[in-house]
Amino acid sequence: MQKRIKDILDGVDIIRFYGDISLNVSGIKYDSRSVTKDDLFICLKGQHFDGKDFVNEAINRGVLGIVAEKEISGLPKDKVLIVVKDTYKTLGKVSSNFYDHPSKKVLLIGVTGTNGKTTITYILESIFRFAGYNTGVIGTINCRYNNEVIPSVHTTPISSDLQKIMYEMVDAGVEVIIMEVSSHSLVQGRVSECEFDVSIFTNLTNEHLDFHKTMEEYFKAKSLLFKNMVEIKKEKLLSKPFGEKCCVINLDDDWGNQMASECSIKNVFTFGKNKTSKFKWNGVKPSLDGTNFEIKFNGSIISIYTPLIGEYNISNVVASFVASYSQKIDIAKIVEGIKNVPPIAGRLEKIQTNQKFNILIDYAHTPDALEKVIKVIKKLPHRKLIVVFGCGGDRDRTKRPLMGSIATSLSDYVILTSDNPRTEDPEKIILDIEVGIKRINKTNYEICVDRKEAIFRAIKFASEGDIILLAGKGHENYQIVGEKKIHFDEREIVKEGLKFV
Repeated sequence: MQKRIKDILDGVDIIRFYGDISLNVSGIKYDSRSVTKDDLFICLKGQHFDGKDFVNEAINRGVLGIVAEKEISGLPKDKVLIVVKDTYKTLGKVSSNFYDHPSKKVLLIGVTGTNGKTTITYILESIFRFAGYNTGVIGTINCRYNNEVIPSVHTTPISSDLQKIMYEMVDAGVEVIIMEVSSHSLVQGRVSECEFDVSIFTNLTNEHLDFHKTMEEYFKAKSLLFKNMVEIKKEKLLSKPFGEKCCVINLDDDWGNQMASECSIKNVFTFGKNKTSKFKWNGVKPSLDGTNFEIKFNGSIISIYTPLIGEYNISNVVASFVASYSQKIDIAKIVEGIKNVPPIAGRLEKIQTNQKFNILIDYAHTPDALEKVIKVIKKLPHRKLIVVFGCGGDRDRTKRPLMGSIATSLSDYVILTSDNPRTEDPEKIILDIEVGIKRINKTNYEICVDRKEAIFRAIKFASEGDIILLAGKGHENYQIVGEKKIHFDEREIVKEGLKFV
């Protein structure tokens, strides 16, 4: 695939350029290591790097043109230089132009919020497949379509990767794309060239404050998805009919009403237990095998069964129901899709142990998520609840003591351990967690820095009727120590630990 530089610069805020912009480029790259002959290299500036420092490597790999926010001296005469105001915005523009604006050719659903994004994408994927649509997903665990599975690096890919993935999905016949939209991606403009048809807000709790600094700034980042919705429906989407563009908002969350007021389009569908919600749910009957409940709206009562457990998962199911219903999907198909959603890796994932105690793995890595998952488990039949968890390094420190106090106050026993320590000392991370535990004078915990050994200790400690929760890693099959990713799959470790029981 090739396009003229001048054609993909449409809409870009150019300060000046040098060289022949009528030349064809074969790709858009922001990582010099992935540059191939005749690519256009965009110099992005991050927290730890500046793309300008890698221009020579890009040139050695055969790059045709460079896009930067400042002049670059000493470039070979046959290279094109384009100076722009904002390289992040430019990356989104040129990528969308290069890949023929794929988001305009599908029904695009965006899901944002602190927790629940991944689960909702799985539920929606199941619903739309049962309704007969070719569906693709872009998310935290992976990107997938037509039996293709691409491992994810970011929750929401960088603009050029994102546009390329959507282009490939469209080319493969995908009709509906469901995307997790992170706050980072919204601030950095990764999705600024994506035209969403449905935007879903799940919740907002303490997370990423190392990046956003305050909850207000975090909220502003999330609200960009709803502020930037375009009212006009896509002229030609598919042969199958869809509903109007809309926003789907959780009113049970403290930020829900404020988020609803930020929506730039008229169709706003609210859900929750909240009395003012348009779609209400109640009548919950939980078990270890799933949950039955009801959704009430417009005088109708719909009975729902989901294999997922927990009140927060009911919220995820209802969000998916509302989004699907808004797009004219048959209610019977929606109910069937919810009923048949497959197990979601690392989301209250039950490990088969052949023991008289249960082991669950969950991605809960924020105070709110940990509290909710523990409260869900406490409602299930059990003797003792044993929680193994840690906190990630080089991330928001303020959540660590909160998670320590939540775990020890709600659980019977806690084993503090390492998560992804990255460049931090894991023992110091655990000391931060302990601050919250000591504030409430709890002693029902121990420290085992080595996560594998911590899991073994939990298994040895467990008795009949107990539940072990391994929190924080979820779907991840690695541990980040320093700057290295080391293979670390908790499912494998559990199997190994059970040999000694």
